[in-house]
Amino acid sequence: MNWFRRLLRPILTLIIIALAIGLGYVVWDLYVLDPWTRDGRVRVYVVTATPEVSGTVVSVPVVDNQFVHKGDPLFTIDPLRFKLRIDEARARLAGVTEDYKLSVLNAKRRRGLGGVVSREEQDVFDSEMEVRRARLEEARSALDTALLNLQRSTVYSAVDGYVTNLNLRVGDYVTAGQSRMAVIDANSYWVYGYFEETKMHGVHVGDKARIKLMGYRHILKGHVVSIGRGINDANGVSDRLGLPDVNPIFTWVRLAQRIPVRIEIDEMPPEVILSAGMTATVAVGKEKAGGRGLLTTWLQDHL
Repeated sequence: MNWFRRLLRPILTLIIIALAIGLGYVVWDLYVLDPWTRDGRVRVYVVTATPEVSGTVVSVPVVDNQFVHKGDPLFTIDPLRFKLRIDEARARLAGVTEDYKLSVLNAKRRRGLGGVVSREEQDVFDSEMEVRRARLEEARSALDTALLNLQRSTVYSAVDGYVTNLNLRVGDYVTAGQSRMAVIDANSYWVYGYFEETKMHGVHVGDKARIKLMGYRHILKGHVVSIGRGINDANGVSDRLGLPDVNPIFTWVRLAQRIPVRIEIDEMPPEVILSAGMTATVAVGKEKAGGRGLLTTWLQDHL
């Protein structure tokens, strides 16, 4: 038994050293070689509801963070002014139409009096008929525009999504071309993973990806859609003479640049609520099997 006791301490020491070496290799492989990043962000397309006409808002049938379907009304501008312009355009069209009919009759009469009316006078009446025809088309276009403005006085949702940051109220005056409401496209969520350039060798379009949101324990599945082909270079900014402004300071410790990688989410559990700007841990490539895979997942979630 004495010889066993003498060998027990060296054996335990060797086991501990072996475990330390194995753990060190896993950590080194994870942080240096494996393509993963904790700098992931949930992104989404935001559709701005911008009115094409100006006026006072008389109805806002939605509330903040409400889900709306494509084609649902978001807000309505007072239609009275647009209806009055339609009446005005119709009245003008009626008058211009009568003028055009009269000019056509006058031109026809002059053509029938070929021996009495000079060619110059006939050309004058033909020209007047064409001018009245142009005014008639202009009046029709004005009426169509007035009808279109009435139709555009109600702004509809262009996508299925969520109304966000709603600050519009009844009585507010909105101006054409200025956004007053935003709708998040519920079908456009994706994740941007910002990978260090030292790990880009393991990232390829089509690779499978695992996404761990900071606020949930679920592991979401996705795939790499595209890789950013450029980031801003501060040394590339030119001065007023067109010369590059190069930073004279260069540190010995060079930090790896981060390249944006777009990842589409393949599966979404119903209990997970996505919001643009959420932080995520993203790992790309096949999931390692066995105990090392479990350890890798734990390290990615906790270190």
